Amino acid sequence: MDHTNHVRLDAAELTPAVLEGATIYDAADNEVGTLDHVHGMGAGGTAVIDVGGFLGIGTKPVAVPLGDLDFMRDEDGDVHAVTTWTKDQLEAMPEHHDAE
Repeated sequence: MDHTNHVRLDAAELTPAVLEGATIYDAADNEVGTLDHVHGMGAGGTAVIDVGGFLGIGTKPVAVPLGDLDFMRDEDGDVHAVTTWTKDQLEAMPEHHDAE
């Protein structure tokens, strides 16, 4: 997928309702995961990405800074993000557990 013509989201669009479910791609355009949910917003926010598994089964949630993701919309209006993290790097991270 060529991301050069995709429209970057502005700050007002960076909300959980818009971001959750977004497909995450690495710099080589490989799908590396799906954004499950976010904690906080802006520079201090955290994105929880489901990585690994097959068809959503056996995925592992990992947390990365929200600023490590470049969110945009494609020609169909679908939100996705690009990151410099590779799938192997994400899968090697510790599993994220939400505080209860």
